[in-house]
Amino acid sequence: MTSTFTAGAAGFGTGLSLIVAIGAQNAFVLRQGVRRQAVLAVVAICALSDAALIALGVGGVGAVVVKWPGALTAVGWIGGAFLLGYGVLAARRVFRPRGEALRSEGEAAGSARRAVLTCLAMTWLNPHVYIDTVFLLGSVAADHGALRWTFGLGAVLASLCWFTALGFGARLLGRFLAKPSAWRVLDGLVAATMIVLGAALITGG
Repeated sequence: MTSTFTAGAAGFGTGLSLIVAIGAQNAFVLRQGVRRQAVLAVVAICALSDAALIALGVGGVGAVVVKWPGALTAVGWIGGAFLLGYGVLAARRVFRPRGEALRSEGEAAGSARRAVLTCLAMTWLNPHVYIDTVFLLGSVAADHGALRWTFGLGAVLASLCWFTALGFGARLLGRFLAKPSAWRVLDGLVAATMIVLGAALITGG
């Protein structure tokens, strides 16, 4: 029992240390959480995607993918272009003369669909996600032998806890972001994160 608990705790700690790092996915979840828009869907996409990728890593898929490095390179170019585009859009919002406007029900539904599609693209077109989940977590899980799936379960739980806290906890910033200037600061941070990460993916940094 002790070894099982230790493996699960190790998976939780390792997974959390990789997921918490500031990145495109976290920045997007934070913004959606602050806006209180499609939060449940975005959190679910991030957590379920991580669970699927961690399972692939624990199952040993990472060792197979290494044989086709060109695949990750292609994903890097596509994902980098996507992040750069999203970063430019966020930068444009920084210079808008008004804050977040109230939307009609139809517009909100359209925005929710865009949020879901953006989240899917930001998750599955980002090579860093594969490196963290499939390769790094997969390789560490292999060191736990028969308990590797327990380690993986701990990492999946860490992902679920993190994205739930980030998405639904972000609303606590609502009072601070009541001012348009505060939204400009948030969008500026999002823009900087997306542009830097996008450029790094394209240049192979």
